[in-house]
Amino acid sequence: MKDKAALRAWRATLAPGQKLGFVPTMGALHAGHISLMEQARAAADVVIASIFVNPLQFGPNEDLSRYPRPIEADLAKLEAAGVDALFLPSVEDMYPPGASTFVEESMVSLPLCGAERPGHFRGVATVVLKLFNLVQPHLAVFGQKDAQQCAVIERMVRDLDVPVDIRRGAIVREADGLALSSRNVYLSPEDRAAAPLIYQSLRAVEAAYFDGEHDAGKLAALGLAVLARSERIVPQYWEVRDPESLGAIAKVGSRGALLAVAAHLGTTRLIDNLLLSPGSAAKAIG
Repeated sequence: MKDKAALRAWRATLAPGQKLGFVPTMGALHAGHISLMEQARAAADVVIASIFVNPLQFGPNEDLSRYPRPIEADLAKLEAAGVDALFLPSVEDMYPPGASTFVEESMVSLPLCGAERPGHFRGVATVVLKLFNLVQPHLAVFGQKDAQQCAVIERMVRDLDVPVDIRRGAIVREADGLALSSRNVYLSPEDRAAAPLIYQSLRAVEAAYFDGEHDAGKLAALGLAVLARSERIVPQYWEVRDPESLGAIAKVGSRGALLAVAAHLGTTRLIDNLLLSPGSAAKAIG
């Protein structure tokens, strides 16, 4: 379905009582995306995905024009995953001429990637709400690799009374720990060899935390020290944050913490994170 009218017509064919699961994507699908489709399939009767490279969430010097768009390969992966329908709209259909309404969350969107990419989460929240209004799913699944995006969407749904159950899907990683990302294809062989240090920095901080170090500043400094083992990695941030508000904390307390990192390798920006849960083994999210 390539336009809103076709989507509405398809939506009207669903039987009463059928639970509809939705997985919004920007395409260039990988095993992480497919795991989200599988999670939706397990929880819903019908699953629809969308592919839309959303211009509102790209900054003026970011990679909108070169973002990978292998649509034929994506269609084959969706079919193999048993996805029932795909919404593939154009920019013109999603944002008609003169469109001037946006959605802006003003707390969890501000730090981390929000501080480094002004306007990014306004673009995310706007397109996700539009997609929810069009698809009208009962549940939607988002990859936890972008924990901040999940938090923004959850807050938007709560604050605006959007009747969609938001589910998070766990990070899927390469054998060496690198989190799967559509942008990994940009990495040169040398940058790809250095990239696993991002996850290694998270695991080193996790180990230090369970060894008794709870000072947020010292934990973040340790994470940066691990990244410094490679000159190819240029950190943008390495933060220890409250796991719900994403606010700054001095020490990791009873609520645990979100470890969040963003770094450039060449022209490629990668993010990763890990959730510290007191009293138990940490769980990777993102």
